[in-house]
Amino acid sequence: MQDEQEYDAYEDEAQERAPRRPAAKRILLVTAGGVFAALLAVGGYGAYNIVNAVSNGNSSPGAAGHQGSAGAAQTPQEPATAEQAEKVSAEFLAAWSRGDVAAAAGLTDSPETARAALATFHEQVAARTLTLTGTGPAPAAPAGQPAAPAATTSPSAPTAPAVGFRAKAEFDGATGAWEYDSALSVVRAQDGRAVVHWTPTVIHPRLGPGRTIAVKALPDPVSKPTDRNGKPLDGFPSLSAVLPLIAPADGTTAVTGRAVVVSGGAGKEPEQLFVLTPPSAPQVKLTLDADLQQVAEEAVKQQSAGGKPASLVAVQPSTGHILAMAYSPSGFNRAVAGGQPPGSTMKVITSAALLQAGVTPDTVVPCKETTYSPRAWHNDDSGDFPSYTLTDDFTHSCNTGFIDKGLEKLPPGTLTKVARDQFGLGLEWHIGIPSRDATIPVPGTKDEAAAEYIGQGQIQVNSLLMASVAATVQNGTFRQPVLREDAKRVTAPGTLPADVARDLRAMMARTATQGTARAPMSGLSGQIGAKTGTVEAGSQATNSWFIAYRGDLAVAAEVEGGGHGNSAAGVAAAQVLKAGGKG
Repeated sequence: MQDEQEYDAYEDEAQERAPRRPAAKRILLVTAGGVFAALLAVGGYGAYNIVNAVSNGNSSPGAAGHQGSAGAAQTPQEPATAEQAEKVSAEFLAAWSRGDVAAAAGLTDSPETARAALATFHEQVAARTLTLTGTGPAPAAPAGQPAAPAATTSPSAPTAPAVGFRAKAEFDGATGAWEYDSALSVVRAQDGRAVVHWTPTVIHPRLGPGRTIAVKALPDPVSKPTDRNGKPLDGFPSLSAVLPLIAPADGTTAVTGRAVVVSGGAGKEPEQLFVLTPPSAPQVKLTLDADLQQVAEEAVKQQSAGGKPASLVAVQPSTGHILAMAYSPSGFNRAVAGGQPPGSTMKVITSAALLQAGVTPDTVVPCKETTYSPRAWHNDDSGDFPSYTLTDDFTHSCNTGFIDKGLEKLPPGTLTKVARDQFGLGLEWHIGIPSRDATIPVPGTKDEAAAEYIGQGQIQVNSLLMASVAATVQNGTFRQPVLREDAKRVTAPGTLPADVARDLRAMMARTATQGTARAPMSGLSGQIGAKTGTVEAGSQATNSWFIAYRGDLAVAAEVEGGGHGNSAAGVAAAQVLKAGGKG
C-alpha cells in the first residue's frame, strides 16, 4: 500500500478534473460487446460527484422519495421475492455492464444518486470492458440496508433478498483483468416495484462514505541499484550514501504505473485495488560484488574500532571493476573522495621510474641508517645495509635507499609523469560517483622530491587510487576503475613497459612472502604481491597503508592512526583477498 501522502496530489487532481456539466448535457457512451454505450441525458448531474453519491445524497431511506417515485417504501412491505430479486438484479447488472447508467440507475431506489455514482465510476475508472455476472443469492440484510456479511438482523425486521455478483474490468495496456466480488440487495419501492437498494458498496465493497475510486498514476519508482549479479545492496553502511548518487543510464526513463485506487474518507489511507501497469525504474547493475562488499564492511569495522577512520577498495585488475568499497565513519566516503599521503606504497611508482632510468632489481642501492636531502631521513629499522639491492630496499621498505637513488636518477617531475602516464594517477577519473583524483605535484626542492619518493609530503591519494596501482602492476595495464559499466573511462597517455611490470610483480611477490607484508599475506596461495606503507602523521601517530593483489583481485586499505602498514591496513586487506582472491 502506498503512503497516503503519495496520493494527496491524486485526490486534488481528481477534484480538479471532476466534470461540471450543465443540466440536460448529453454524454455519449459507446458500447460494443460490453463496452459502454448509451446516450445519457443527465439532468442536474453537475450537482453530484462520487463523494456525494457515496453518501447516497440523503441521510435516511425516506429521503430517497425526494428523488422520484422509485424510493423505497417508508412503511414496511412484504420483501421482494427471490425471483423478483434475481430478475431486477440481472436487469441492473446488464444495464451497468453495457454502460447504460440511466437504465441501471432507474432500477434502484435512489435513481439520481445512483446515476451520478455510476457515471463517475465509468469516467474515473475508464475500463475498456466491464462484465457483471450474477453469482446467486447472497446473505440477506434488513430491508433498506445494504447486503453485507457483517449486517445484523433483528427477528422483527423484514429481510431484503440479496444477490451476489462478480465484476470483471479489462483495461487497455493492462496484462490482466481486475476482478472482484460484490453484492446488492433488492427492496420494495413506494410503488411496490422490486428495485436495487442503492449503496456505494454496490460499486465496490471498499467504497464507503466520502471515498472515491479511480485509476490513478502511481508515484515514480526509485531506481535501486544492484550488484553485478543482481543482488540487492541495501543494508551496507558504506553504500547508504552511495546508492542515491546512482542515476539511470542515459536514455532510460522510469515507467509510471497506474492502478485502481480507492481513497478519501476521514482517517482512511488510500488503497490499491488493482495495478494496471506496475511502475518500473531502469535497473542499474553496479560492478560491486555483494558478497565481497560484506567482507570489506566487516574488515573496515574491525580495524576502525575505537574511532579510527579507515577505508578499503577492491578492484578487478582485468576489468577495472570496483568490487567493494567500505569506509568508516559514515558520511564522508574517504575510500574514493579522501586525500592523504600513501607512505611507502608509493615506492611501487618510484620503483617503476627507477627501473626505466636504468636501475635494475639487482642494482646495489645501499640502505643507510640516515641520509640527507638536506633534510635528515631515517628508516623504521635502525642499521646500515650497504649491500642491499633495489629489490631488498623494496622488500624491507628502506626509505634512505629510495631517496638517494631517486635524487641521483630522477629529474624533477619524473615521478609525476610516470604516475600519470602509466598508472593514471593525476588524470580526471569518472567512476560513476564523485571521486577525488590524485595529486602528485612536481617538487620544487630536493626535500620535497625526497618526501615524494617515499609517499609523503604533498602527495594526496586514497584507497581507490592505490588499489588501481596494485591492479596495474598485476595486470600490466592501467584500466581506470569504475563503479558502473557505462562510466566514461579515461585512458593513460602511456603504458607500463612489460619488463617493468614483470620486475614490479617479482618485487611485490617477494615483499608478500619474505618482507614487510609477510605476516598479513601468510597463508595466501597463488599469484600474490603486496607493499606496506607507514605514514608519519605528527607526534607519535602513524597511518597504516597496504596494497596487494591475489590473482584477479587487487586491494588497498588505509587506517588513520593504525600504526605500521602490516598491522591494521594489512589485516583488513588480507581478509578481502582471502575471501575473493582466486590465487
